[in-house]
Amino acid sequence: MSSGPPTRVLRVDLSTGTVTSDSLPPSVRRRFLGGKGIGAYTLYRELAPGTDPLSPANVLVLAVGPLTGLLPGEPRCVAVTKSPLSGTFTDSYVGGSFAARLPNALGDHVAVVVEGRATEPTVVRLSDGAATLHSTDQWGRSISETNRALDGSTACIGPAGEHRVRYATLGTDGGDHQAGRGGVGAVAGSKRLKAVVADGDPRTPASVGAEAVSVAETYDRAFHESDTGRWLDASGTMETLDFANEVGVLPTRGWQADRFEGSERIGIDAVRAAATARERDGDFRVSTSRSDSAVTDDHEDAVSDDGHSTVPRGATPMVLGAGLGIDDFEAVVALGDRCDRLGMDVISAANAVAWAVRASDAGHLDDVETPPLAFGDPGAAEALLTRLATRDGELADALADGVDAAAARFGGDDLVPTVKSVALPAYDPRGSLAMALAYATSDRGACHRRARPVIAEVFATETWSHAERAEAVTAEQTLRSALWCLVADDFVGETLSDYGADLLAAVGLEYEPNELLDLGERVWTLTRLFNVREGFTRDEDRLPTPVRQPSADDVREGVDPATFDDLLSTYYRVREWDTEGRPTRALLERLDLAALVDDATPVPTETAADADRDDGTGTTDDEPGRDA
Repeated sequence: MSSGPPTRVLRVDLSTGTVTSDSLPPSVRRRFLGGKGIGAYTLYRELAPGTDPLSPANVLVLAVGPLTGLLPGEPRCVAVTKSPLSGTFTDSYVGGSFAARLPNALGDHVAVVVEGRATEPTVVRLSDGAATLHSTDQWGRSISETNRALDGSTACIGPAGEHRVRYATLGTDGGDHQAGRGGVGAVAGSKRLKAVVADGDPRTPASVGAEAVSVAETYDRAFHESDTGRWLDASGTMETLDFANEVGVLPTRGWQADRFEGSERIGIDAVRAAATARERDGDFRVSTSRSDSAVTDDHEDAVSDDGHSTVPRGATPMVLGAGLGIDDFEAVVALGDRCDRLGMDVISAANAVAWAVRASDAGHLDDVETPPLAFGDPGAAEALLTRLATRDGELADALADGVDAAAARFGGDDLVPTVKSVALPAYDPRGSLAMALAYATSDRGACHRRARPVIAEVFATETWSHAERAEAVTAEQTLRSALWCLVADDFVGETLSDYGADLLAAVGLEYEPNELLDLGERVWTLTRLFNVREGFTRDEDRLPTPVRQPSADDVREGVDPATFDDLLSTYYRVREWDTEGRPTRALLERLDLAALVDDATPVPTETAADADRDDGTGTTDDEPGRDA
């Protein structure tokens, strides 16, 4: 058994150049553990309501969990901040060598909190529990170039982060791994933080002790023998495109259709045909060195050092392929590669391009100088993506602030759906009401990783009731919230019958499985409190106009607003929130959060269920809603 998990937080003030170390009270460490939990606790306690996400007052938290590096699959860490895209809490997870080395680089710290703003581009180097600050000449360089130039395992931003694109990423391993969505890279750029370097050995079960090795081996066998493990070993997440296309929830050509006729040319069969090798964790590697590729690169890092690029996970061909009507597999890979090197979230960037094509077709951009725009044209997509990263031109500047910002400037708010200004990812909620609910109630804006009930719902033998949908979404959100405090990959976590309790014991932390689910609910509730304090209400949990309308090909009906409103009320009752989606006093007492909540956060006493009883309306939990 190890001597125990880290109990401190490292703090870096870029404005003053100072580094300090604070201890975490034992009760805080127990209630929030690590990863997402510590990030949420830090953000709620330290940010004043209304803080500008791109101001020096915002903080960027890089945190590990007690199981980082010890579980099957790739090790992960988390970046937590207030999102410049949504204005909500946001947490984004990234793997690779940086995540593997970060625990030992942090020493007895569970996280590093970066605040302030440097006077010049800066690199923070972490080693053996200490941090040092260094000026850098890498400003303006891509993520892959910066990774090669800096000695050590690096998490860095590209040009998009430097130009504060509101969905800029923080990339590791030269861009092979990305903390995407939410704009953590823009926050780093606003602080003139080019990179964080983690020095030290990777954390492994062997470095912890024999008990950790034994439990980790048991978990590894269980994972690879599970349906999830076999699926990931066989295809990574690339098969999600084929699934979405088969069941008719694959957004195509800017959300105008739900199936893509070119899916077989960019799906799992295309990966297998192009694969030259397979990594242990199930990723495939394919050549992107085709000399006549429609997508070019101005830099020598168009491909990685070995002449290959890791095939993106399933979301990339879904949004850059089907979403843009592109059925050339190598072109899709190269577009994803371009986003990774520039440091942009592929889902948000692809939806921005899709919006631009549709807005141009609808006449909203007639008075704007634009590059040629068309679905099915990888060269046009590449040109706009490149301009987006540096805000080059009026259209690119607007799109760099997100689809909602562009629509507010030019019109076209009914073209591409967003929730809390975050573009919807790869599953069309018109085909799954439970997925619609998951998008609407995600704590960081539209997200398919908080909960993805679409698979269970579309294959259900009977139409789900509202109660079944609400309970499925709630359970997944709670479980993933707990896993991200560990920090565990959510696919791996689905296979842990004890939610990691045995391995936690091996590192000196005793939790019962039910306590870990309580942890997940506590942290999910805390992020909701953060968003409520920022002014988010029930209105922001509604679905956007595009998914309330039928698909352009008339295959899918739009989601009925009244039906969804009933479903949302059911979810609030399951969560023990009030009718406006605010956690109640009794819930905060049960989750040991009441003492943490400040006076700026509205806390009601009556739940949504109480309100139903008071007005005599009862509930609609047994109503099936419409067929999904």
